[in-house]
Amino acid sequence: MNGDWLLRGRDGRLSVYLSSGEAVLCRAELAPGGPWEATARTVGGDQTLRPGPAIGQGADGYAHLVSWRPTKPGEAGLVHSTHFRPRLAALDWTPIGHPNRTGDRTGTPAVAVDAQGRAHVFVRNRGGGVSMVAQKEKGGWDPWRDLKGSEVQEDLAAVTGESGRVEVYAAVPGGILHWRQEKPGAQPVLAEALESPVRPGTLRALATSAEHTTLFYTDDSGDLCAWRPGGKPLALLPSAGPGPVCAVRCELDGHDCTLLAQRSSSGRVAFAAYPTEQESAGAWWAESGPTLPADAGVSLTTDENGRVVAATLSPSSGQLLLTRRKNEPGLALEAWRGL
Repeated sequence: MNGDWLLRGRDGRLSVYLSSGEAVLCRAELAPGGPWEATARTVGGDQTLRPGPAIGQGADGYAHLVSWRPTKPGEAGLVHSTHFRPRLAALDWTPIGHPNRTGDRTGTPAVAVDAQGRAHVFVRNRGGGVSMVAQKEKGGWDPWRDLKGSEVQEDLAAVTGESGRVEVYAAVPGGILHWRQEKPGAQPVLAEALESPVRPGTLRALATSAEHTTLFYTDDSGDLCAWRPGGKPLALLPSAGPGPVCAVRCELDGHDCTLLAQRSSSGRVAFAAYPTEQESAGAWWAESGPTLPADAGVSLTTDENGRVVAATLSPSSGQLLLTRRKNEPGLALEAWRGL
């Protein structure tokens, strides 16, 4: 799942989204902070989907999901579904087309939702650049737009800034490209190209202030780096493991902090926190929980009381674990529990 798959809905309930075979599933709390549904439910109807869906969430709490589905032999198209509340049925999958009109899957999609609740879907196109399609405010979809670029790698990182404007990052050989909207509803433009070695599949973006989003990525030396367009990237600390980090802003002991989590090379979940946009303050990994399968992913959010919640999910075993921050100073976590 490209994006944060542990979400807090507008009713305060937490939910997890997972890709399972040819479907996307959702499992949710029965009440905020309460027990969870015994089983997951299929999202968006019975259409056959390809692996690698994407998810984004708007300020209204609605979840937007995008996936490829086969259309005919050798071809595929993208589909979109909106999930308004965790325990309601999501809308049926709606076709939104192909960045090159027709053809097979071209890359993993990414989704960001602007301040008006419009989903923006980004994907690599057949020419190696980035294309996007966006919802109209009163329904329907705008035409596909080619944002240009070349040699773009598989995974993109889409994010909505505190301004409500949408941005997207892409890794290319030896660097990173950054597009952003200059005003709401406008087509994102290529704003900056950064020269930096980046490991494919490690991009993750987070809104960190009214002016900035921060991109986290792992460079060729194995350092986890933080970059805000307009500045220089900073090596924050050695990466805990090979995959991408997840990140959330939260309040820790009265301070605005950024919390990072990643499956470590030892197989446990590693956490690191630092004051938001103050990478020079330093950060250190602390591991938690049991040893996880190699394919386990991690996701972070905050609950209705502002407490950090972390979840891990292994697609191969179906093992889903959850923990919350204890109601005490520091970042002490409750015991991990299976759902």
